[in-house]
Amino acid sequence: MSKANSTTTRQREDEHEPGSAHGAAGEQLSTAPREERPDTGAGVPAMSVIGWVRWFWRQLTSMRVALILLFLLSLGAIPGSLIPQTSVDDMKVQAFKEQHTTLTPVYEALQLFDVYSSVWFSAIYILLFVSLIGCIVPRTGQFVGQLRSRPPGAPKRLTRLPAYTTWRTEAEPEEVRAAALAMLRGRRFRGHEVGDAVAAEKGYLREAGNLVFHIALIVMLVAFASGQLFKSEGGKLVVEGDGFSNTLTQYDDFKSGSLYDADSLAPFSFVLDDFVGTYEKSGPQRGTPRTFEARVTYAEGADGAERKGVIKVNEPLVVDGTKVYLIAHGYAPVVTVRDGTGKVVSKSAVPLLPIDNNITSSGAIKVMDGYKDKNGKKTQLGFKAFFVPTFAGHGKGQMFSQFPALDFPVLALSAYQGSLGVDSGLAQNVYQLDTSKMKEFKDKDGELLKKMLMPGEKLDLPDGAGSITFDGVEEWASFQISQQPGNGWALGGAVAAIAGLAGSLFIQRRRVWVRAVRGADGVTVVEMAGLGRSESAKLPEELGDLSAALVTTAPVAPAAPEKPDAADTPDGSAATDATNEAGSRPVQPAEAPAEGAEK
Repeated sequence: MSKANSTTTRQREDEHEPGSAHGAAGEQLSTAPREERPDTGAGVPAMSVIGWVRWFWRQLTSMRVALILLFLLSLGAIPGSLIPQTSVDDMKVQAFKEQHTTLTPVYEALQLFDVYSSVWFSAIYILLFVSLIGCIVPRTGQFVGQLRSRPPGAPKRLTRLPAYTTWRTEAEPEEVRAAALAMLRGRRFRGHEVGDAVAAEKGYLREAGNLVFHIALIVMLVAFASGQLFKSEGGKLVVEGDGFSNTLTQYDDFKSGSLYDADSLAPFSFVLDDFVGTYEKSGPQRGTPRTFEARVTYAEGADGAERKGVIKVNEPLVVDGTKVYLIAHGYAPVVTVRDGTGKVVSKSAVPLLPIDNNITSSGAIKVMDGYKDKNGKKTQLGFKAFFVPTFAGHGKGQMFSQFPALDFPVLALSAYQGSLGVDSGLAQNVYQLDTSKMKEFKDKDGELLKKMLMPGEKLDLPDGAGSITFDGVEEWASFQISQQPGNGWALGGAVAAIAGLAGSLFIQRRRVWVRAVRGADGVTVVEMAGLGRSESAKLPEELGDLSAALVTTAPVAPAAPEKPDAADTPDGSAATDATNEAGSRPVQPAEAPAEGAEK
């Protein structure tokens, strides 16, 4: 059997041999916690309480459990995206409950309407947090210890390592080792001379990237938690010409975290000067918004200077850490209500809610104070309103808008009188009209009084009860005012996590040894070997590059004359295989992987 084949066989056996040079050299390449396997047998005593606690802690801080918890956290967030959440839109939650009476008790029991504050989601979140910390702290200590220590000395038999090469040179061993150390340090290896060999190591950023990834996950979890605890979020609908001041009483709806302090609201105000919306007028994208922006005048602080600003979709106005987002748009018909004497009792722009993409809108017009009937008795008026910005025309189908822009605005009204129910003390939807305590105005045919109005037209109430005039149309915009700390930290953590993950995946931790000793014939024998944390085709290539660089300083010595072996060639016509344990046959660095790198 040739020496190459015998070496290969020996390497395969040594790889499975406990305490082999290969395992000893590579046992510190990883900072991953080592799993302790207790001896099995009939006489193994039962674990104590402390033993069970240690076992549970090892399982919780293992990478396997951390990945499982991370997967469960992602899985648990799915219901929060599919099911309406109370913290986001309470009205949608109520509508969902009314439509799904069977599922509602199940969802409430599982806290699916409040996923991110539920007990089970919080438990997963906290366990993942503890698992990551318990995993990072010991690994960080081990990694720091490795950075402070030097690479271990060369194994006794370098031929057992995955990548190996050898050659003979006439340079002195000391010169070869000095040149090897300088060459390796020049290629950013940490190296030093140990005995008759140089030991060097590279790729520490792999473990650093792994630690950065896990630390970044903790930063993201902390940022998410702080954002939920200290956040504030509210909505406000503003008609053109009206304004908003950042105080609790100005919000249409407001939600905040459990640790939020209302005194921390940033002082600022703004006025909606104009809303500009343009739409595609033809083609398959007809009606798609092209310009969608709110032009405002805002002031920071109680007496700050006024400045102009434009709020667009996904381009919020940022004032003192608070972001003002543009989230919706609609129309507010301007109506004037008069009593029977002609006195104006109400004149305002009434926002209506869109019900389709062409901004067909519906709502209610309420006159709560100042109106008296023909007998001089105080009462209240209510009108159901249906508005289309672009009417198709009479006899052309139902009254739905044909286009989002104000090309042919029409307002349809139906009239009621009586009690609006606003004095009951119960909250009311301003866009809905409760007619349970109201009476219909009747037309001459005894039917509900209703009429379609164009700008400038009016609806006269019967029996001299007054009138309502459609004066024109204003536009409104709905804003979301958010203050959520931790967003910057979460973004930074996400970027750091991606960078750390890339480093842990693409950087290889490896060690290289260069041994230079004087052979029996006085010629220096150079051996180079490499060991990586994981299998990689680049390790032999890198070792080849390193050996090629070292050959320039320690060139290959001329081949020794071959002598016949009488035992194998009695007639003296054949030469022996020149390979021996000391590497007496000159081997070019490029040949090394084929001869000695097999595993």
